[in-house]
Amino acid sequence: MNEAAVIYWTQTGNTEQMAGAIAEGIRAGGVTCDLLNVADIDAATAAGYTKLALGCPAMGAEVLEEMEFEPFFTELEGKLSGCKLALFGSYGWGDGQWMRDWVQRAEDANASLYTGEGLIVNETPDADGLAQCRAFGEGFAAY
Repeated sequence: MNEAAVIYWTQTGNTEQMAGAIAEGIRAGGVTCDLLNVADIDAATAAGYTKLALGCPAMGAEVLEEMEFEPFFTELEGKLSGCKLALFGSYGWGDGQWMRDWVQRAEDANASLYTGEGLIVNETPDADGLAQCRAFGEGFAAY
């Protein structure tokens, strides 16, 4: 099975735009890909995919969104060993600490992290940002 899922949470639509472009890139790379809001999937189902691209913006003091995404990721963490994983999200302040913390959690869970870091875009992705997301997805498809 070579299926991927792009699972995201968004408040303003920025991370949703990134998710759509990443899914396009994965599909362009020849991999079947489901695009899902985190509210539409549980951790057990997510763990059944061969590849997961997870997206969440920086919230508050540079943390994952706490009501839906953080509980989902916390439950998924124990199922990530060996999973091919990509992380992405948008931010409007700070320096990306939320992504560095998230990457560390994924590494601690023994996930196989694509690029060794996540993809972050400041605010609303412009044409260049969306192209970067598509390229990230296409690379992840080949990973």
